Amino acid sequence: MLVRFLWKIQDVLSEISVLFAFEQGKILENIGICTQVNFVRYMQGRKTLGADAKLFIKDLWFEKVPVRIYQPKAPSASQRRGVMFFHGGGWVFGSLETHENLCRFIARESESVVVSVGYRLAPEHKYPAAYEDCLNATQHFLQHLEHYGVDPARVIVCGDSAGGNLAAAVSQTLAGRSDFPKLRAQILIYPGLQALDFNLPSYQQNRGVPLLFRERAAFYMLQYLNGNATNLEEVLEGSHISVDIQLNYRKWVSPDNIPEKFKVRGYKPRVLLDCTTEVFEKVKRFCEPMLCPLLAEDTILQQLPESFILTCEYDVLRDDGLLYKKRLEDNGVRVTWCHLEDGFHGIINSFNSDWLSFPAGKRGLDNIVDFLRSL
Repeated sequence: MLVRFLWKIQDVLSEISVLFAFEQGKILENIGICTQVNFVRYMQGRKTLGADAKLFIKDLWFEKVPVRIYQPKAPSASQRRGVMFFHGGGWVFGSLETHENLCRFIARESESVVVSVGYRLAPEHKYPAAYEDCLNATQHFLQHLEHYGVDPARVIVCGDSAGGNLAAAVSQTLAGRSDFPKLRAQILIYPGLQALDFNLPSYQQNRGVPLLFRERAAFYMLQYLNGNATNLEEVLEGSHISVDIQLNYRKWVSPDNIPEKFKVRGYKPRVLLDCTTEVFEKVKRFCEPMLCPLLAEDTILQQLPESFILTCEYDVLRDDGLLYKKRLEDNGVRVTWCHLEDGFHGIINSFNSDWLSFPAGKRGLDNIVDFLRSL
C-alpha cells in the first residue's frame, strides 16, 4: 500500500513539474545551461508506464520512423480497425510517451490497433519532416495491414493539435491514391490548419487562455516552417502574406464563414495589411496545403473520407476547426462535430490526470471512441 502511495505522489509531482517546465526551461536557457526546448522535452519524457493487462505494446520502426503499436490481447472474430495516431505538441514537443495514456485508452475502449508515430520534431527538423514521417509510416502500415490483423477498409488517421494538422495533410495526400487502401475516416482533435490569419475571432477571444496562447500558436508554426521565430510580429499582425493572396483565400479563411454565435464573446475585424517581399519569401510556404490543409482545393476535399472534428470554445484553434468543418461539408464530406463548450486546448490529454482532470476532456474522448466504434 505504501509503495503504491509513493508512486502516486511521484506521478503527481511529475505532472506538476511538466506544467511549470516551460518557465523553468526559459530560466535555464537565459543562464546558458540548456535550451528551453530540450528541458521541456526531458520533463515530458520522464514518466513511463508499465505493462497493460489488456494490450500488447511494442516499439518498432516503420520506414525509419519510430512507432509504438498497441494491440488488444483479447481474440477477435474479425479484423480490427487500425488507427494511425499523430501526437500534438506544436511540432516542437510531444512524443510517444506524452500520449501513451491516450493511445492506450483509445486502443482498449475502441478495440482497435493503434499505431503512435514518433515523427521528427522542429526546430531541428523543419517542414516537411514531420509530415513526411507521418505519411511514410502510414503508407508502410497500409502495406502491411494483414500482419497486424487490421481490416483494409477500416483504417483511420487521428491526431491532436499539430497532430491534427498532420492527420489532415496525410489524409489529403492519400485521398487520390489508388495504390493504397482508401482511408475510412480522419479524426482531427482541435487541429491547427492555417497560418494566414491569427486574428480570427477565436484567436482574439482566447489570446491569453492556457494551454495555447495566440503568440505561441504562431511561434510553433514558424518553428516548424523555418526552425526559428523570425517575423513573429508580422505573422501575428497579418503583414506576412500579400493582400492579393489573402483576398484569394478569403473564400475559405474568413470570419464571415464562422457562425455569429462564436463572435459574441468579442471580435474586432482587422484591416488587411500588405507585406514586404523579404518577409513573404520567408513564409510563402504557409500557402502549401501540406502545411496548412485548410487551403487545399475543392477537388482534393471532395475525395476525403468521413471526418470527426473536435473543437473547444476556449481555444485559439477553435475557428480553424470550424472553417475546415464548413469546407468539408460544402464539398459533400460527412462530418461528425464535437464542440466542448467548456473545453480548452489540450483538454483531451487530461482525461485521467491523477491530480487535475476535467469532465469535458473525458466527454470529448468518449465521443471519439464512440465515433471509432461506429466505423
